[in-house]
Amino acid sequence: MGHITDLLAPWLSILLSVVTSLAIVLFSGVCFLPLLHRLKYGQSIREEGPASHQQKSGTPTMGGVMIVLAVTAATLLFAPLTVTTLLALFIFLGHFLLGFADDYIKVVKKRNLGLRAYQKLLGQLFISLVTILIGRALLGHDTSVWVPVLGEMWDIGALYYVLVVFVLVGTSNAVNLTDGLDGLASGTVAVAALFYAALLYHADSGLMVFSAAIIGACAGFLWYNHHPARVFMGDTGSLALGGALAGIAILSHTEALLPIVGFVFVCEALSVILQVVSFQTRGKRIFRMSPIHHHFELGGWSETRVVYTFWAVGAAGALLAGIIVLLS
Repeated sequence: MGHITDLLAPWLSILLSVVTSLAIVLFSGVCFLPLLHRLKYGQSIREEGPASHQQKSGTPTMGGVMIVLAVTAATLLFAPLTVTTLLALFIFLGHFLLGFADDYIKVVKKRNLGLRAYQKLLGQLFISLVTILIGRALLGHDTSVWVPVLGEMWDIGALYYVLVVFVLVGTSNAVNLTDGLDGLASGTVAVAALFYAALLYHADSGLMVFSAAIIGACAGFLWYNHHPARVFMGDTGSLALGGALAGIAILSHTEALLPIVGFVFVCEALSVILQVVSFQTRGKRIFRMSPIHHHFELGGWSETRVVYTFWAVGAAGALLAGIIVLLS
């Protein structure tokens, strides 16, 4: 039904995509949350985390299924079914399957570590390889990246393939790390998706609608995930959303903008890396706890204050990225 968009103005496609994905999440939650409770698919809270989080133990997880269902349906309904659109969905759904497998092993099989790190990485590398092959063979993507401010395309040769892998693996894992407080990942991803929906308004209607579907799904999920959360998205949702943002950036040749738009995700990932390196080399921690949102919690900030502050930082990053685009 992707032909529907041929009859719609871009703004109407965005509106319908947002409203549809929002509605799907809200209505599916009515049935899905009781099912998760009956199946006892509750989140286990790690003991080394903040003590205040122990009361979250048992909260249903794998709510990302609702997000994935909504985004996929809205995209198929209102986006032109081009190779670009379908590849974006492949990246999104590929990361969803990885996250679902990880959550399933943790929650159902009761194996706390979930997928092994190498298993998850192999899955992400496979998705990256397919993205590169289809991008080259069917979309004619070259090895160039758009450089902000200069507004030019630079050919970086074989390094481009390394960049694609880095962006996909790094972004999906960074959003996964961000998903540690009620509403934190949902809100920051929605802000980033809003930026991309605006950026691609006249550039790529498929990716525009896909971004709009993410906005609606994340907004709907916040109804259930705001503090105190009634459901967590789990790796099922966070890996999928991270993969989606990475896919949009790669397919629109805006990889260089992603660290600015996703500044919060960059900080979360860097805080973990710096913490591990510092502890292993010096025996000292830089932060009270990583990812960095826990550092502020242990510093006395309430959970909602951390979340709202990080949303604001994410919005500032998206605004800065918008200004850079206008100046380029």
